[in-house]
Amino acid sequence: MTALLESLAAQFDGGAERRAMLDDVLRDGLPHARSEAWKYTSLRTLERRSFVGAQAAAVDPAVLAGIPSPRMVFVNGRFDAGLSALADLPATVSLQSLPQAIADPDPRAANFLQRRYTRADQPFARLNAALANDGAVLRLAENARLSTPLHLVFVGAPGPDQAWHLRHLLELRRGAEATIVEHHLAAGEHAHLGNAICHVHLAAGAQLRHVRLQLEAPRATLVTRTEAVLARETVYQRIDLELGAALSRHELNVRLEGERAALQADGVLLADGRRHVDTRLAIDHVGRDTACNLTWRGLAGQRGRAVFHGGIVIRAGADGTEAMLANKNLLLSHDAEIDTQPVLEIHADEVKAAHGATVGQLDPTALFYLRSRGLDEAAARQLLTAAFCREVVAGIDDPATRAIADAAIDAALARLGA
Repeated sequence: MTALLESLAAQFDGGAERRAMLDDVLRDGLPHARSEAWKYTSLRTLERRSFVGAQAAAVDPAVLAGIPSPRMVFVNGRFDAGLSALADLPATVSLQSLPQAIADPDPRAANFLQRRYTRADQPFARLNAALANDGAVLRLAENARLSTPLHLVFVGAPGPDQAWHLRHLLELRRGAEATIVEHHLAAGEHAHLGNAICHVHLAAGAQLRHVRLQLEAPRATLVTRTEAVLARETVYQRIDLELGAALSRHELNVRLEGERAALQADGVLLADGRRHVDTRLAIDHVGRDTACNLTWRGLAGQRGRAVFHGGIVIRAGADGTEAMLANKNLLLSHDAEIDTQPVLEIHADEVKAAHGATVGQLDPTALFYLRSRGLDEAAARQLLTAAFCREVVAGIDDPATRAIADAAIDAALARLGA
């Protein structure tokens, strides 16, 4: 057993069923390069590390400056009621912590925890199923509307190396509409491990706008997974900015089950220093006349490495599907690396589908043009790389959220030296 798994097993406090799930992970161990899903992301360094359980920590409220209410805050994987601001939520919106949902007398309140993971290349999802003890559980009633964005804030605070496992649910019932903004922040230097699964359930006609800003500490490890199921005529729009952590991996799995369900999922991956950022999309078209449009931008500089896998499957019977994937990447140094793998699997006849991926450098003609207009090379490079990312950020409708995202992009590019 590796040091990582041994330290996580020592944190177990569940029942027999969860113990059996944990034992399965301990038996199989962590995947290595021979596993296709982990071919470009090594866990060798992580598996030698040890972590203690999540510990409460005091956080300066200034860390949350600029994040308005309503907001739900977690510090080191624990719900922090003092930093949260939830008084403005309407009666048609239910927001609980995971322990509250488990204690709810309604047996359906925590039924999303029944999702099981059995494959050996899903070690963190399996660990989450065995060890998760907190998270956000959001439910919107039929035709409910959240008129302002709800902010879910996850803060890593200094302390001994800790690991936490969060399980979330975002459930919008028929005709409901909401905007959710996730913030992954650091309140100081730390090297914690965060492991989270977010379940997204959209009933017929629901609309969810979901923005995720990942700005964790430079030595942190963050492994996240989104499991989304879309019913008929739903719209799921999401934007992911992966700008922090030493090792970050996000798996976005979306199943478009109902007719005319639509997904718009865009993102920016930025790998600087020695950062390793890995994003995997698995988009599954099941219903007729469904659509996905995926626009992703990757940047790697210094000795960073960005990994992108864009997988789209169009099932038999999913006629009328339109699926588009565009992944463009910029290499900003000779020591950086970008690995991109678009995959399109079609089992239906009447579809429109295309995918493409490019890896290149900044356009020398554009650089020359800007320098001829009086900009020095550093300013010209920063302007071009910022424009490269802005196409994604421009998709954020809420002006306040877009301003937060713009500031995060600017700070990341300054760190990159672009």
